[in-house]
Amino acid sequence: MPAFPCCNRPSSSRAQGMRRREFITLLGGAAAWPLGARAQQKIARIGFLGANSASSWASRLEAFRLGLRDHGYVEGKNIVIEFRWAEEKYDRLPALATELINLNVNVLVTYGTPGTFAAKRATTTIPIVMAYIGDALAVGVVDGLSRPGQNITGSTYFLSELMAKRLELLKETIPGLTQVGVLVKPDNPLFLPTLQSLRSAARSLGVRLQEFLVRGPTEFEIAFSEMARGGVEAIVMQEDAVFVSNVGAIVDLAGKQRLPSAGFVESTEAGGLIGYGASFIEMCRRAGFFIDAILKGANPAGIPVEQATKFESVVNLKTAKALGVTMPTSILLRADKLIE
Repeated sequence: MPAFPCCNRPSSSRAQGMRRREFITLLGGAAAWPLGARAQQKIARIGFLGANSASSWASRLEAFRLGLRDHGYVEGKNIVIEFRWAEEKYDRLPALATELINLNVNVLVTYGTPGTFAAKRATTTIPIVMAYIGDALAVGVVDGLSRPGQNITGSTYFLSELMAKRLELLKETIPGLTQVGVLVKPDNPLFLPTLQSLRSAARSLGVRLQEFLVRGPTEFEIAFSEMARGGVEAIVMQEDAVFVSNVGAIVDLAGKQRLPSAGFVESTEAGGLIGYGASFIEMCRRAGFFIDAILKGANPAGIPVEQATKFESVVNLKTAKALGVTMPTSILLRADKLIE
């Protein structure tokens, strides 16, 4: 069944056109990129900067390794991957990025806005590959999508539009909805543009948006207690690394208050009501293309940042039944997956 529409999803012809131009773009960029940045040695060293823990990123990590194998790279054979995990403590990211740079890695791989900013601030010479980021343009990590203009390239998925769509789906499911809560992580720069989009959507839908600041899992219960006092009727969730790693705890707290939720796809697998978002597995695997191009001498400044082309929609019917929510046929017909 078709996924929900997304206003910024590129057409298939546009995506194919981008792929056809990649080879030409890479040839043009290779001449300009310093020789020292190329992986001339037999074994290339890749630095991986993660905001989460390795265990919470397991499925995406496997997709990342598959993407490398797609291009002939196997750990211990022709590449070495140095991992550094911040364990959801964003203040550790700058030091971990510096550690990786001091190892003289050929490419620095990261994901998400906090990780990408930490990598960008740590080096202007070592190529950086974003496995994915919520909105590379909105937060200013690249100059443009077709030509990033800096030492960074990778994939982006326009989270602001996705957040607005999630709110629309909640309203479509519960037409009388008037009070919606959203958890906000103040140290994630991407929340500013996504909140602006979410506020605009809330106004157009006649919904009051209530924002609850949380710095970590220890503040989740406090936030949900405030939601109860504020009369929140449903919640919308964003793909912050801390929220993804602790989605089970968030969904459990929402369930205790009988709050329907709309968030990233993994949230429905944990018991949330509606999931809609980009395929992180697809983007993590695609990171292998960017790494391969750079190791072969291409300049990341000239490798186009790709927009996500695969989006998934999931509805958890078990949760709907538990909450007493009748899912509209219009949403069920557009879902890619129903959890029963």
